[in-house]
Amino acid sequence: MSELDKIFDSVGDRSLFKNKHTLQSNHTPDTIPHRNEQIESIASILAPSLLGEKTSNLFVYGATGTGKTLSVQHVANELTKRASENKVLRIEYLNCKLKKVADTEYRILAELIRKMGGSVPATGLPTDQVYLKFLDILENGKEKLLILILDEIDQAVKKINDEFLYNLTRLNSELSKKQIIIVGISNDLRFLDSIDPRVRSSLSEEEIVFPPYNAVQLQDILRKRSEDAFKNKVVNEGVIAKCAAYAAREHGDARRALDLLRVAGEIAERNSHKKIKIEHIDQANDKIERDKILDVVERGTKQFQLILYSIIELVESSKRKNKGKGDSIFTGDIFDYYDGLCRKVKVDVLTQRRVSDIIAELDMLGLINSRVISKGRHGRMREIKLAISGGIKEKSREILRDSLGL
Repeated sequence: MSELDKIFDSVGDRSLFKNKHTLQSNHTPDTIPHRNEQIESIASILAPSLLGEKTSNLFVYGATGTGKTLSVQHVANELTKRASENKVLRIEYLNCKLKKVADTEYRILAELIRKMGGSVPATGLPTDQVYLKFLDILENGKEKLLILILDEIDQAVKKINDEFLYNLTRLNSELSKKQIIIVGISNDLRFLDSIDPRVRSSLSEEEIVFPPYNAVQLQDILRKRSEDAFKNKVVNEGVIAKCAAYAAREHGDARRALDLLRVAGEIAERNSHKKIKIEHIDQANDKIERDKILDVVERGTKQFQLILYSIIELVESSKRKNKGKGDSIFTGDIFDYYDGLCRKVKVDVLTQRRVSDIIAELDMLGLINSRVISKGRHGRMREIKLAISGGIKEKSREILRDSLGL
């Protein structure tokens, strides 16, 4: 028997899982612990739609993994059940982070038309014609109201602009028999502050903020999910608490906590261990951190990648010059290097302000650390340091060179 045969034959014996799906992000649990107040608020705002009445648009905020999407979808499912008899209401969900679905106004409308039983070509029509097609499908549908759930709505506004939100709200004035209610979900608490005041006033929205889970709440969530996910008595004492502690430190992210527990189980299983131990949680945390960074690097826009590559190369150059002691650079250096890199790969050069915005994004994602320092009479400058470690940095460099064709 070959080594591969032994591995394949032993997989059932080694398995610690009973139902791994319950730890994955696309699993919808029967109950959503510690979110009753928010669920009731969403339901109260949207309940009049069951009578065919247009409600306020709703915006739901909170950090990643605070139960926003789960809660909105839970209320949406209950509304759909209630409205199934009188056909007064239709609910459609769209994740604005999906590439090739929500990266242009045209594609968002095309996807909504597809979901509602129509079709338009992937490209080629003027956008105003696609709007007319959307209006036509709405007017000819049985339902009086469309609740449109736009998850990660801030991503769509970044990719397109806030005009598309204005256009969606204006559709209500062009519809004679139907109305649209927008439910936006965003990780960015300041999202609406950054959009045009004219667009904001057209939204006439209500807002609900989801607070982060604390460590005790995360333990509740993990305990329930682990009972469903793992075989009996395979999770060691202290594992759930350690998982919750890691995630509480990461802004109370339940998704992160569930990923940690799942990956820890996979690591234990792969090593033929009979139980999941605290050391497996530490290993899982290292693996997730590494994978998360490389995923961000790989999925970044061309401009994002050019600026990150400029920072990595400049930091390495600074280290060589200062014999390993100097590992910080300044924003002015980055722009000069980035400018040359753009010309090399034949990409348009962004303005310094836009480059600064992307540097701030890199800082927010934890790929760099930046701080403003005073240079006396030379004014203030932003000092940049890389926040990714050796092995991940080299792998990131490879990904960037390959993606940029360097």
